[in-house]
Amino acid sequence: MQYQTQQRVIQMAMTLLEKQMKQKPVSFNSSAETLQYLRLQLEQLEREVFMVLYLDTQHRLIASEMTSLGTINATSVYPREIIKSALSHNAAAVVFAHNHPSGSAEPSSADRSVTERLFEASTLMGIKVLDHVVIGHGESISFAERGWL
Repeated sequence: MQYQTQQRVIQMAMTLLEKQMKQKPVSFNSSAETLQYLRLQLEQLEREVFMVLYLDTQHRLIASEMTSLGTINATSVYPREIIKSALSHNAAAVVFAHNHPSGSAEPSSADRSVTERLFEASTLMGIKVLDHVVIGHGESISFAERGWL
């Protein structure tokens, strides 16, 4: 019963956030703002997903997309498709994010490897990678804060 109540509250919060986003552009000028947005989007999901925030030159949100939906412990990430989407949105910067439904936000070696490939591809196309955030249950890890970008 408590789970259903929590899900309703989360859905109401997401609806309110979407309404606010339509009224004024959302800017991601601090890691705290970014983490708050991403936790709301990803923390409660039961399957691993990869999300990209496409940002303009002022780090205002142009679009957010879940680029892949995986299983309980993995999802496929295709740098070519992400770059294609970033270019179609005319994004100047991106933030990558994914969740770990297991609860632990600690990035795996595969997470670090795909981030390196995405960073290289984005940089080649003139798109700045601001961060890659891994969301767990009640915790998150920022690649930028760890100095991995």
